[in-house]
Amino acid sequence: MDETDTTPAPAPRILTPAAERALSEARARRAAIDAAEAALPAEKGGRGGKDPARYGDWEIKGLTSDF
Repeated sequence: MDETDTTPAPAPRILTPAAERALSEARARRAAIDAAEAALPAEKGGRGGKDPARYGDWEIKGLTSDF
């Protein structure tokens, strides 16, 4: 029994110029967001992590935080 995968790899998708622009704009926005987050001062005495109200993460290491 041969266990090698003989299915051909899918051809790379050809994107339209508008799709390429949208992807590059999204990469630029993400880089700007990451740079802005890195420039913020470190939180002192906080719960750590992202805002739970925005990201739905109400639990850290099994402990639920309630405001």
